[in-house]
Amino acid sequence: QVQLIESGGGLLQTGDSLRLSCAGSGRAFSNYAMAWFRQAPGKEREFVAGISWMYGNTFYADSVKGRFAISRDNAKNTVYLQMNSLKPEDTAVYYCAADSAPLRTSLRLGVLAYDYWGQGTQVTVSS
Repeated sequence: QVQLIESGGGLLQTGDSLRLSCAGSGRAFSNYAMAWFRQAPGKEREFVAGISWMYGNTFYADSVKGRFAISRDNAKNTVYLQMNSLKPEDTAVYYCAADSAPLRTSLRLGVLAYDYWGQGTQVTVSS
């Protein structure tokens, strides 16, 4: 079992930067691929960024590529999402998630691939 708690959301303006944090506890956090998803009102939850457990390989949705960066500090059991050049369309509840199984060799993008979720943190970007 992995427990996740996000923090760092807030109300921003276009062009601002923000860093979200996701603190994990429970089973060997470092053995799990981690991801950030987001869900805007009336829309499905979508993949934003992911990071593998072993080499820290990363993958990004096209909509955030070049603006967002995911990283992890396994010593602190924490995953981060640095968000730069924020846009109003980035407004959503952001969720941290851990893969359903540890030591997975591939980074997966679908919601169903992740069993452990945080409670979400709201990010609102005004124009």
